[in-house]
Amino acid sequence: MEKQKTQLEDINREIYDIRNEDSNNYKTGTGLTAEIVKEISRQKNEPAWMLELRLKSLEIYNKTSLPSWGPSLDELDMNQIVTYVRPNTTMKSDWNEVPEYIKDTFERLGIPKAERESLAGVGAQYDSEVVYHNVRKELLSQGVIYTDMETAMRENEDIVRELFMKLVPPTDHKFAALHGAVWSGGSFVYVPEGVRLSIPLQSYFRLNAPGAGQFEHTLIVVEKGADVHFIEGCSAPKYNILNLHAGCVELYVREGASLRYSTIENWSKNMMNLNTKRALVEKNGTIEWISGTFGSHITMLYPSSILKGEGAKSEFTGISFASKGQNLDTGTKVVHAAPNTSSTINSRSISKDGGISVYRSSINILPEATGTKSSIICESLMMDSSSRTDTIPAMDIRNNQVDIGHEAKIGRISDDAVFYLMTRGLTEEQAKAMIVRGFAEPVAKELPLEYAVEMNRLISLELEGTIG
Repeated sequence: MEKQKTQLEDINREIYDIRNEDSNNYKTGTGLTAEIVKEISRQKNEPAWMLELRLKSLEIYNKTSLPSWGPSLDELDMNQIVTYVRPNTTMKSDWNEVPEYIKDTFERLGIPKAERESLAGVGAQYDSEVVYHNVRKELLSQGVIYTDMETAMRENEDIVRELFMKLVPPTDHKFAALHGAVWSGGSFVYVPEGVRLSIPLQSYFRLNAPGAGQFEHTLIVVEKGADVHFIEGCSAPKYNILNLHAGCVELYVREGASLRYSTIENWSKNMMNLNTKRALVEKNGTIEWISGTFGSHITMLYPSSILKGEGAKSEFTGISFASKGQNLDTGTKVVHAAPNTSSTINSRSISKDGGISVYRSSINILPEATGTKSSIICESLMMDSSSRTDTIPAMDIRNNQVDIGHEAKIGRISDDAVFYLMTRGLTEEQAKAMIVRGFAEPVAKELPLEYAVEMNRLISLELEGTIG
């Protein structure tokens, strides 16, 4: 009897592949020049110091080489990328005032429903600008600020000017410099001392225009003893030309404060995702990264934590799912720069149908970081013989008063486990899907309910197939 085979089909992206006619109020030409950078700044009516930062970033970008490691980025041609697309609307605080075609896109993605049911505040970006922002009145009465970056630059200029691109300077790498030159949109969050938010804030970034880049900037400050959960969602329809995402996230976690930053990135497979995220954590503060990477053609993403104060903590929980035509290079970086700091990393990756999944991490323990504890667990699951997975951990330990461990596992689905589940009445496809969801469960349980459901649905769709 011929052995049955399971064909694993690609993800059904119908909900994410909603696309609207490229209707915009203004967009730059393709390419990256000083004139385009000046025009972006003029369109936004920015202060002189921001234009100066943009032009300096452009200068750094032109002098900086592409990374000499990781996936090849040679197919990226900035001469073919539109760096700024302003939608045909201004930012609204009333959902009913958002243009119908944009509102329909976000309705189908489930954003307003999530706001009504489980969010304290929400922002929605469409192409290069935020089109909707709202926050519950009780948060405003507590002094919480949650708005778009352009508004923050006008109304909270002292904070923005002090902190903007200080954690991720334009000199950090080529795409940080690119971001500094052409950034647009994003969210600003300020949580005052002692304020603890019981329900999350969420921003959703949607890129619609073909051949465009999205360069949103998120800046969050959580003051002493405060607590907040911020959720970030990302998606784009599929086109036959390359799109680029090079956002930037800067997080400041003050003494005794806590911040959980959750992301589900489900970009289309013509997207190059070169995002940069970094947190600075002070004494007894905690940063938690929850990261799910399911889309994009190429991803290079390594959320980083600088543990500056004694007793600071970093927790990273991440999962990536690479299918045909995808090279997902993800992981995390932690710098232990004070005594008695701790970090935990739990990373899972799945690859199928020739997809490439890479876990890359860097743990730096400085001489003064005595009493440091760090635990890294990295597990990879390959669904077939044509896929690839790599684990590339780096540890730089500068004192001997540390407790650090690294555990890595790479494997395939056990035939015995599949056989056992089939004896309990499941099909081969159902058995494999159950095993994969169990593999991903440590990440799913850390996500907010609606995002855990979305992640499990994405996994189910990735594994949807026929037996024959």
